Amino acid sequence: MPDSTDTSVGKPSEHHFEHAHHDEKRPDTELALASPPLFAGVDEAAVLRKMDIRLIPMLSLLYLLAFLDRGNIGNAKIEGLVDDLHMTGPQYNWTLTVFFFTYCVFELPSNLLLKKLRPSRWLPLIMVAWGIVMTLMGIVQSYGGLLATRLCLGIAEAGLYPGVAYYITLWYPRHRAQFRQALFFSAASIAGAFSGLLAYGIAKMDGVGGYAGWRWIFILEGILTVLVAFIAPFAIHDSPETATFLTEQERRFVIHSLRIQNSADSREMVQDEAKFQIKYVIDAFTDWQIWLGLFMYWGITCPLYGISFFLPSIIKDLGYKSSTAQLLTVPIYITAAIVAVVAAWFSDRRKQRSPFILFFMSLIAIGFIICLAASGRGVPGVVYFGVFIAVIGIYPAFPGNVTWISVNLAGDYKRAAGMAIYIGMGNLAGAMASNFYRAKDAPQYVLGHSLELGFVIVGMIATVLLRFSYQRINRKRDQLDPSQYPDDPDSMGDRSPLFRYML
Repeated sequence: MPDSTDTSVGKPSEHHFEHAHHDEKRPDTELALASPPLFAGVDEAAVLRKMDIRLIPMLSLLYLLAFLDRGNIGNAKIEGLVDDLHMTGPQYNWTLTVFFFTYCVFELPSNLLLKKLRPSRWLPLIMVAWGIVMTLMGIVQSYGGLLATRLCLGIAEAGLYPGVAYYITLWYPRHRAQFRQALFFSAASIAGAFSGLLAYGIAKMDGVGGYAGWRWIFILEGILTVLVAFIAPFAIHDSPETATFLTEQERRFVIHSLRIQNSADSREMVQDEAKFQIKYVIDAFTDWQIWLGLFMYWGITCPLYGISFFLPSIIKDLGYKSSTAQLLTVPIYITAAIVAVVAAWFSDRRKQRSPFILFFMSLIAIGFIICLAASGRGVPGVVYFGVFIAVIGIYPAFPGNVTWISVNLAGDYKRAAGMAIYIGMGNLAGAMASNFYRAKDAPQYVLGHSLELGFVIVGMIATVLLRFSYQRINRKRDQLDPSQYPDDPDSMGDRSPLFRYML
C-alpha cells in the first residue's frame, strides 16, 4: 500500500480508481486554488463540461435501455402477454418478483469486478448479456420460460446501476455528483415515456412473422440493446488518469480535487487500496449508515417499481384503451425527468441532500393520498393527477438518496461494496412492490396505494434520523484533535476524524 502521506499530484496514482470526498464547507474556488502553481490555468467549469459531454450521454443511454428492458413487461402485459401464456394474475406478479432475487445477489460481485476490470469492457459485456436475454424473452412459450428469462435478466442487469453510481464518484467531487446522477437516472424516467411510445408503435406489428405484438416489444428492444453495447466500449472512459479528452494538467486537477474532498483541514487524503481485502466488504456490511439508509431507499423504490410495472395497467383500469393508456404514461415521465435534473442542480448548488429528498418524498406521499381518496369515486382524472404527483416526487428523490449515501462512504473498495450492498438490498423493494398491485384489486388498487404510502412514511422517518445522526457525528469530530488520534486518520475513510458527512 502506498504511503498515505504522499500528497504528490505530479503523477497519477498507479491505481486509478482511488479517490475520496470533498468537505461541503470549503468554497468551490478552493479546489482550483489548492495548488496555484499546478492548477492556476485550469478552468474548473470547462473541465466539468468536458466530462459531462464525454461521460453522461452514454451512461444515460445504457441505463435507459436497462430500465426499458426491465420494465417493458408492464407494456407487454396490456398487449396480451398474460392471456397468450395462459398466466394468472399472481403468476404475472411472480415473474416480476423473481427478477429482483438474482438482481440483488449479483450486484456486489459485479461491482467488485468493475473495480478490478475496465468499465469500458465490463459494462458493455453485461449489456450484451441482458440484450440477448431480452430478445429470447420474445419467443418464450410458457409461464416457466418467462420466469427463467426474468431470472437471467436479473443476473445480467445487476451490475449496471450500482456500477455506474460508483463510477460517477470516480470522476466528480461529491458536491457535484447529484446533478450527474440525476442526468444519468433521468434516463429511467425517459425510458418510462419512451417505453409507452415504443410499445404503442411496436404493438402495431401484431401478427408480423406470426408473432404477437407483445413479443415484438421484447425482441426489438433486446436487439437494440445489443447493437448499442457494441458501440459502448468506444464511448466509456475508464478513469480520469487515462482520459484522453483531458489535458495532462486537467487530469492532475481532477485527481487532486477528488483526493482533497474528505479532509476538514484541506489536506490531501490518499486512500489507495492497492489490493482487494475482505475487510473492505466487511466494513461496508457493518456500516450503520447503509442499513439506516436502506429504509429511505425502500421508501422511494417501492413506489418507483410499483409505478414502473403497473402504471399502464393502473391507467387502463381507469377506463382508457390500451393504446391510450400507453400514451398517457408519456407526459408523466417527461415531466419527472425535467424536475429531477432541476432539483439536482439546486441540491448541488446548496450542497445539501436531505432537505430535497424529504421534500420530494412528501410529494410521493401526497400523490398516493390523492389516489386513495379518489379511487372508486368515478373521477379517473383525479387518480391520474395523484399518480402524476407521486412520479414527480419519485424521480428527483431517487438520485438524491443514492448520491447522499455514496458521497458519505470513503475508501474505494468500501464504496464499491457499499453501493452494491445498498442498491442490491434496496432493490428488494422491487420484489415487494411487484406484489402490491393485484389484479383482483383493480381498478381501485387500495392495497397497493396504501402499501406504497406506508413505505414512503417510514422512509421519511429514516431520512430525518440519518441527517440527525450525521450532524451529531460531525459535531463530535469538530471537537477532536486529529493529531492525537491513535490511528492514521487519512487511512480510515469515512471513520476518520477528518471526514465530515454531507447533510
